[in-house]
Amino acid sequence: MAKPQLSYAQLLETNNMLQTNGDECYWLCVTRTVQESKLFPVPSYMLLSYLNCFYRYPGLLAKIEEKMSAEEIGDRMRNMGVKIANPSMGWGLTNFYLLGREWLIAAGLLRPQDAADDVMYVMDFWKRYQLAWHRNDGHLFNKEFDHRGQFLPERQLQVFHADLYDCQTGDELHEAAHQFLAAASQYCFLIACESRLCLHTQGPYKIDDQREMIVRDHFDLSECSLPWLDGVGAEVPYNNLTVTMAVDDCHFHICDDWGSTEAEPEFKADKLSGIGLYTSDMLSEGYIPVGMNSREELTQTFHELAGNIKDATAKLWQRIAGWSRDQMMDAGAITYYACIKDLAHVAGVYDVDDWMKIDHRADRFRPLFNDEYGRDCLGEMVGLISLPQQQISDYSMMMHSNAPKRVYTPIPYDILKTGDYVPSVGDVERGITYLPEKEDRYNTTQGTLTLSEFNRKAADFVPETLQNDRNLLCETWVKFHYDSPQADDLYKVHQKHSRLLKDRGAGLRRADIEKIRSQE
Repeated sequence: MAKPQLSYAQLLETNNMLQTNGDECYWLCVTRTVQESKLFPVPSYMLLSYLNCFYRYPGLLAKIEEKMSAEEIGDRMRNMGVKIANPSMGWGLTNFYLLGREWLIAAGLLRPQDAADDVMYVMDFWKRYQLAWHRNDGHLFNKEFDHRGQFLPERQLQVFHADLYDCQTGDELHEAAHQFLAAASQYCFLIACESRLCLHTQGPYKIDDQREMIVRDHFDLSECSLPWLDGVGAEVPYNNLTVTMAVDDCHFHICDDWGSTEAEPEFKADKLSGIGLYTSDMLSEGYIPVGMNSREELTQTFHELAGNIKDATAKLWQRIAGWSRDQMMDAGAITYYACIKDLAHVAGVYDVDDWMKIDHRADRFRPLFNDEYGRDCLGEMVGLISLPQQQISDYSMMMHSNAPKRVYTPIPYDILKTGDYVPSVGDVERGITYLPEKEDRYNTTQGTLTLSEFNRKAADFVPETLQNDRNLLCETWVKFHYDSPQADDLYKVHQKHSRLLKDRGAGLRRADIEKIRSQE
């Protein structure tokens, strides 16, 4: 994919994306979080990660696109639950990068016009990925869809809906599911250095007049790219787990670009009325059921996974307890920076030094980022919006605050005339880490692989959903060709692992799914 060329139209589009990302960044940071931790120096490692993103993302995204385009990866993402979901892609890729840029502008080390080619390319990559991933709901990110994300095609939703096991408060499956969800959430939070980057929730999807379904993903649970899970995650059998949940009398009015939710009335245990469990990755043919052959098997699977995860959590606590501050800084910064690492895994071009190191250009600022500076600087940049370059005309009223402020500084248009700008930060340069080196083990749906094996398999893999131009058979096409052999074949690809829908093909409606469920 050729990089976008500097032009007036391209700058207009890029600055528009800077503005819309800034608006959402402010809303999320002010209304959706409090970044504090008694264990990790969270604001400080966030600042370090932002600089790492600024210096490394342009070169690494270009490396990925030498093998696979952003939009093809986005197309694949609609059929798996890996880490390039929200918050990594809807918010992380662009905002981590832009916050690094904004800090350097505030420090007087970067002019607004510098790295213009990089900024245009990063935003263009994000746009193409997001439009492909969001193809079914037709939006660029959840913000545009009133904070909801409905990425999945009908054929996948029918399988998730049909194969749900009903449950209610007090029964064994219900209790086992909640024990697993609680253990997995705590584990994910700790893996991600007390952030939410290993969790994602999408939806809601309406499955009848009284019920909605949400889909919750848990990422990087086993031995994976993260070196601090070597050994720790060895007994967790799946690296990614997707839980489908039906809820009664509960409307999820927010599924935001951080992958977090709010519901009215509040989503509590008694609202859960159906459950399913799946795994997937960049080597799997879509979502693979886990323990879904019977209620009893699923109940036992939840119990076993909860036990595995609790053991791994205890081991991880022990490991982190021995870390120095620099190791905590590295782990946190790498967690944020490498939230998009699965782009490289999908393309088969993953390199440990690319994703598990802090670029020396970012690392030179580490001594500045003590706890007090990290807290106050981050608060000024994303909460108060009080850095000098973030102030604009007194006549202006920022979205959500009505103050004359702007989160991200636009690229000035006069560079089209003067040419006075530095196009790029250049190639990815050497990195450092205070953490132990990554051991060469990666748990995948194809077994435990070395990195070279993983890259080779990923580079060669083309999922059935993309073969024979199936990728172009969109929801609109299905609407007008549902009775065709091609549509039937398309649906059967997604139904391959389904307990109730295998080989039923196209033509089913939501009411038909409920009828099939009632006959089980």
